This record gives sequence, structure tokens and C-alpha cells, in this order.
Amino acid sequence: MISKAKGTYDVLPNESFKWAQLEDKARKMLTLFGYKEIRTPIFEYSEVFHRVNEQSDMVTKETYDFLDKGNRQLTLRPEGTAGVIRSFVENKMHVQNNLCKLYYIGPNFRYERPQKGRFRQFMQFGVEAIGSNDSALDAEVIGLAYSFIKELGLKGVKVRINSLGDNESRQNFKEALTAHFMPHSETLCQDCKNRLDKNPLRILDCKIDNEHEAVLSAPTPQDHLNAASREYFKSVLSYLDSADITYEIAPKLVRGLDYYTHTVFEIEADIEGFGAQNVLGGGGRYQSLVKELGGPDLPGIGFAFGMERLLLAMEAELLSFSSEPTPDIFLVATSHEARLEAIKILFEARNKGLIADMDYTGTNFKSQFKAALKSNSKYIFIIGEDELANLTVAIKNTETQEQEQVPMKIAVRTVISALGK
Repeated sequence: MISKAKGTYDVLPNESFKWAQLEDKARKMLTLFGYKEIRTPIFEYSEVFHRVNEQSDMVTKETYDFLDKGNRQLTLRPEGTAGVIRSFVENKMHVQNNLCKLYYIGPNFRYERPQKGRFRQFMQFGVEAIGSNDSALDAEVIGLAYSFIKELGLKGVKVRINSLGDNESRQNFKEALTAHFMPHSETLCQDCKNRLDKNPLRILDCKIDNEHEAVLSAPTPQDHLNAASREYFKSVLSYLDSADITYEIAPKLVRGLDYYTHTVFEIEADIEGFGAQNVLGGGGRYQSLVKELGGPDLPGIGFAFGMERLLLAMEAELLSFSSEPTPDIFLVATSHEARLEAIKILFEARNKGLIADMDYTGTNFKSQFKAALKSNSKYIFIIGEDELANLTVAIKNTETQEQEQVPMKIAVRTVISALGK
């Protein structure tokens, strides 16, 4: 037996309907906010992700990189934003719209240690709003993420928000971090020693040194915002207040990707048993990513949610979607001639919008009837010798256990009427 690869999972038929409904909920909410779907390849040329200005662990340690048969360096996408921006630039989408509002749903790949709710192949949905520096847009994007989590029925939903400031503020912060961590460099892990030279912000994300005294006492981005950045952040918060969105300022929040500037945020909820893992998703503003990928100097803002974590959160809170769809009709036929009539009814029912099925394993009446009951079908249509002779169908209501004989030509209409469809 060959098993699935480490860090992956199978979505079986008894679970897939939950995924479909979660995606449907996401699409409906995204459409309300004016976002349109974009679908990009699951692999890109490596330079889309491996950029000079991106030194996050996700890119430097966790990507799946490979050479194709043409000796081209490719990478399975570890996150959605970079591929969306590459497509935005390549297809000159800025020419058609001053503001481009996009969403995506699909798998991503990171080589990291698998744990509950975290896999090497994982599903994300996210948004990118590209082309505006308006602080009201930050509030809209945050409001969209906030509204979606509340729509799922999760409790205690709130936004944790911070500002990294503009490029000047961010550079001042990086210099302050370098000066702060330099005296402690010998006590930091090897990765953080390397980060000290390349990108000290990533030290704040370190899973090894997260309780290090120097990390706990590190300066915050808020301490180094210039006047313009402070004013921008204040404006974002004022719009959140107007929208009645619950938030708290998280002074040390920096998020895990290097392209963020100005607003960064996370969405969390009070979830029983999740502990410190209550953060369900997040994102932020980026000013230079479009330009880095060969496009015009346009800003953007976005977020992403891991769908596995959303489903686990709903399960932990005993929240459920609607029940898995079951057949309206299941047909049971006792002979070859009866099956010919059953096939006619089967296709008529489907053409009229009913979920209909029958047994295809060539079993006897008893086994077919057992399969019909197991399917949880609302009605069972039985065509035996008597029904065939009289051109009728025995219709059994599985809820009331009542059974009646109905002419074949009106059998489907009878069920449609009973179901109120």
C-alpha cells in the first residue's frame, strides 16, 4: 500500500461538502465587497518568490524548488500574493482599472513541520486590492476579513493591528533593532545571527528565540514611525471605529513577510482549546511588491486565511454547515426490463433538478433496497413485475414510511410537488 506524502491529507467524500460550503461562503462574502476571482498556477518561476528583498523563513527555508525538463528553476507557490501580483503585472490589469480587487482560493506548499491545522500542502483563500493608498481601503480589507469570521459564527472576533510605517520608518526601525540585538548576538540562535545582518525584523518571528530576553525587550515599530506614518495609522483606526470593528493595537506585530509596510493585522477569535493558536489569518499593506515584480509603482493590501484552521475552529466551537446533500430519489428495479424504465425516470428526475441515484452493482432486490436506505434518500422508487405490468411506480417516503402506487408518467412530478420544488 502506498500512503499519502507527509504533511498532506485526503479530503474524503464525507468531509468534502464542508470544504465546498466554506468556499461558497467565502465567495459570497467576497462578491459582496466587490472582489473578483483570479486563478494563478500552483508553480511559478522561482524569482517570483525568491526576491532579493524577501528574506522570510517561508522563502529562504520552506519552499519546494525544482528544475523542470527544460532546466528552468520553478517553485511551488508558498503563498498567494506574489503569484497574483505577477499575473496583475503580466496582464497589465492596472490599465483597465485604477483599483483592482481580486480574490483567490487554492493550495499552497511549504516544507515545514506538520502539526494540527498546519500542513505542507494547505488551502488558502485571500484577497488583494491593488492601486490605492487610501487608508479607508485598509479598513475595508480588514473589515472584510473581520466580517467573514463573524459570518462563520465564531465568537470573540477581533483585529490585532499595527503599523510598520513607510520605507523611512521601517528603515529606522531596522536600524534600531540591529543596535538592540547586536550586544546579544552571541546568545541568539544561528538563524537569528544571520538575520541580524540581513533582516532583523525576522528575529521577532523566531520560534526558537521568541522568549529570549532581547526579543521580549525589543523596540517596536510604533516607536519609530515618522509623522506621516503616524497620521496614516491614525486614519486607518478612525475608519475601523466608524465601521464598529473591534480591534486592539499590537505594538510588536510585524507579520511573516518582508514586503509589508504601513498596516499589518491579524484576525483572531475566542476558540475553546486553541490556546495561543487563535489567530486565523491576517495580512497587510505592501508598497513596493508590484514594482519589484516588474510593474508600475502601485501599492496594494491583502490578507489570507488558512482554510484548514477555519474548519478546525468551527469544529472546536461545534459550528456546523448544512447537512451533506442526500438523494431525493433512489430507484430500485427487480429486472432488466424494470431497469430500462428506471433509467428513464432517473434521467427525467435529474433533468428536473432532483438528486437521483440507483444501484449499479447488479445485486438483488434486498441488497438494492438496503443501498437505498443507506443513501438516506427522501424517496425510494420501486419498479417490480407488478409495477412494470401496470406502468406504475411504488413510491416510499422514507421519513413517514408511507408507500403509494403512482403512474410512471407522473412519478417524478409527484415527488417534485411533495418536496415543494
